[in-house]
Amino acid sequence: MNDDEHLGLLEALRSTGAVRDFEDRPVTREVLARVLDTARFAPNGGNQQAWRVVIVEDPTLRRGIRDLYVEGWAEYLEQRLAGIQPWAPIGDPEAEAAAIARAAGKSYGGDVAGELGAFADGFDGVPAMVVVLADLRLLAATDRDLGRYTFVGGASIYPFVWSVLLAARSEGLGGVVTTMAVTREPAVRTLLRVPDELAVAAVLALGYPRKRATRLRREPVESFTTIDTCDGSSLG
Repeated sequence: MNDDEHLGLLEALRSTGAVRDFEDRPVTREVLARVLDTARFAPNGGNQQAWRVVIVEDPTLRRGIRDLYVEGWAEYLEQRLAGIQPWAPIGDPEAEAAAIARAAGKSYGGDVAGELGAFADGFDGVPAMVVVLADLRLLAATDRDLGRYTFVGGASIYPFVWSVLLAARSEGLGGVVTTMAVTREPAVRTLLRVPDELAVAAVLALGYPRKRATRLRREPVESFTTIDTCDGSSLG
């Protein structure tokens, strides 16, 4: 890798932020095919390549995904308003349930931009809607039987999702990973005719960004890295 390639890689890793505002410009199947052709080289357990991808083009299906996204997003915002980390594996289930009930009790009309934001309201109109599924038969979820929240299986799926975003950037695209529709997974399954062995991992919105982030805010390395033990000395 030469110096220019090195700097280009670092710049991409440090500045590929979430993009939710897109130009009114279509993303062709040919472009998406190139993006996925690159992303398929993502690392994954046992090289099982347990991801499946559905590109949603039909307006009725898109509207269905949008409506499910809106329901999940409303619950997310209600929890945040209550000072709750939404759906945290370790949290306050009663407070969470109360916040979700409040969200369910609110009536949102066809236009929810004022209450939930323009991105949620227009989610069905994103230039490219990509649903990523995970084949549960192919995941080596080594934490499956630990009696706590399990996430190891995601190590074979989400690197692919991130690779999609990086590959999309190389095509001049931007995008964002969303998981709100996962709160309504049975309905997503029905809409997209997803078999039982596949789980919904994410819905990606991709398009040509009106504006690209130039600086991302993250905590410094020493805030999350220690030597030898969790209470060891900080790196840095």
